Amino acid sequence: MAKKCEICGRGPLFGKKRSSSENQSNRRWNLNLQKIKVQTKNGVKKINVCTSCIRSGKIYKKNID
Repeated sequence: MAKKCEICGRGPLFGKKRSSSENQSNRRWNLNLQKIKVQTKNGVKKINVCTSCIRSGKIYKKNID
């Protein structure tokens, strides 16, 4: 399964890790993905959503109560 938000499509960012001696190696910054229940047209579904989409209100969270 890809580390990707199913709402906005954002994925991990890639870059270099630099040490004090200026050596470099590859690294990646992963998103903060949460698997939550979301109300869709077809009913309730579990999807991977980044926390920025949850906070901005781009989705309607299904109440567990």
